Amino acid sequence: MTDYQEEQRNELEAIESIYPDSFTVLSEEPTSFTITVTSDAGEDGEIVEALLKFTYVEKYPDESPLWEIQSQENLEEQDMEEVLVLLQQQAEENLGMVMIFTLVTAVQEKLNEIVDVMKTRREEEARRKEKEIEEAEKVAFQGTVVTIENFLAWKATFVSEMAEARRKKQKEEVEAGKGKLTGKQLFETDHNLDTSDIQFLEDAGNNVEVDESLFQDIEDLDLDEDDPDFDPLDMGSDED
Repeated sequence: MTDYQEEQRNELEAIESIYPDSFTVLSEEPTSFTITVTSDAGEDGEIVEALLKFTYVEKYPDESPLWEIQSQENLEEQDMEEVLVLLQQQAEENLGMVMIFTLVTAVQEKLNEIVDVMKTRREEEARRKEKEIEEAEKVAFQGTVVTIENFLAWKATFVSEMAEARRKKQKEEVEAGKGKLTGKQLFETDHNLDTSDIQFLEDAGNNVEVDESLFQDIEDLDLDEDDPDFDPLDMGSDED
């Protein structure tokens, strides 16, 4: 019969000697502890780090221990998910054997890989931002492509704004006492003016009085239409 507690105690002693500066016991019942796992430094001195918490279950190592990432440094969400998946894979492969050292070693290698790709990530991010800037400058240089739809929309807005501006200006001129509106302005503001003369005649019943004394009696005019020198425009002149 497997003595689980004995195996767990022996592993704890070994882990403490391997990771003296990063191993911390949190509780004894159940046995829980943390190990800080830090990557090797990258080309620019950058590192990534994860604080792993392990908890023994009653039948460990025949059953997997519990684990979680308590804190991290420079790890993205995707990186942490990959670390957790890696721990699950390693635990399943090592059931029946004490495995904390194996799990920590696997995480250490994973963090080193992450550091190696950090430079690539930065370069890709820099290229992406540069491309965005280039695209923005290209759009600003080209301007908006004119289509029938956006031209008609612009024209409708322009006409409406100009009409409103004219109405506002005319109103301001009247209120400011700058004088009466011109005939054109009256016509533009009151379209009933174009029928005012017709309405006047209708109201008068077409009875327009004419002063006949203003005109010379046509019978008194000496019109000689047979005269080749007859000039209707000169019929009022007197040769004598």
